[in-house]
Amino acid sequence: MANIKSAEKRILVIEKKTALNKSRKSEIKTYIKKFENAVNAGDLVEAKVLLNIIDKKLKRAAHKNVLHKNTVARKVSRLTKKLNQAM
Repeated sequence: MANIKSAEKRILVIEKKTALNKSRKSEIKTYIKKFENAVNAGDLVEAKVLLNIIDKKLKRAAHKNVLHKNTVARKVSRLTKKLNQAM
């Protein structure tokens, strides 16, 4: 355990940020699962709406340094490709 006051504060800040990042990643994964279920069920209108939401959430995560921008680009690309193949 840290003995210096600034180190103790950093531990608390890191715990909060870790929880927030985990929450954001979990939310994105949930939307991706909903998207894949919609595509598999043939509900392309719902899938298109979900893709827009996912795109926005992923770009926000990249902006906040939760995910790398190339990771975001890859995920959006793959999901878009999956939607286009289903059409």
